Amino acid sequence: MKDILFQYLKNYTNAPDESLLDVVEQVPIQSFKKGTLLLEQGEVSSKCYFVLKGLIRQYFIDSDGNENTSNFYSEKQVAAIYNPQQVHKASKYFLACLEDSILLVGDLHDEMQMYAKYPFLETMVRKMMEETMANAQDNYADLLVLSPEARYLALLEKRPGLAERVAQNQLASYLGIKPESLSRIKRRLNSLK
Repeated sequence: MKDILFQYLKNYTNAPDESLLDVVEQVPIQSFKKGTLLLEQGEVSSKCYFVLKGLIRQYFIDSDGNENTSNFYSEKQVAAIYNPQQVHKASKYFLACLEDSILLVGDLHDEMQMYAKYPFLETMVRKMMEETMANAQDNYADLLVLSPEARYLALLEKRPGLAERVAQNQLASYLGIKPESLSRIKRRLNSLK
């Protein structure tokens, strides 16, 4: 399964294959059962995850006790909640496995040692973070300017198959709408088929 990570990393660097293989071999693979909390709101995050198989939900609980979904991470995506400038800052989010998952688990405390050993990693990680930030900005813009139906259609286009893997209330929360509204949107779109 580590070949999936190897191919993913090759998209962000032209480092020699041997160096990339060394990096990949140092990252442990772990299996997690559906429902496992990888991170709890209020904890200090020290891990990052690369999804080989499965699905992770990022969410927070607001002051009224409501769960608010802010992201989903599926195959070939990185889930990391940390700020390198504030390493002891508590997370505002939970990370939970929505499916049985196989993840590569990186330790953020080892990051500087890895950068020293493999200088290309710092540039590669920066490129990955820039892409992640651009996607987050696009998703936020969609949330602000698109109608609920257009947000749902955009999700179906950008993340094929995700809607079938996620509970409707979690998907509605991610889209910024009520579950009943999502049901109406789905019914309307199905009637047009």
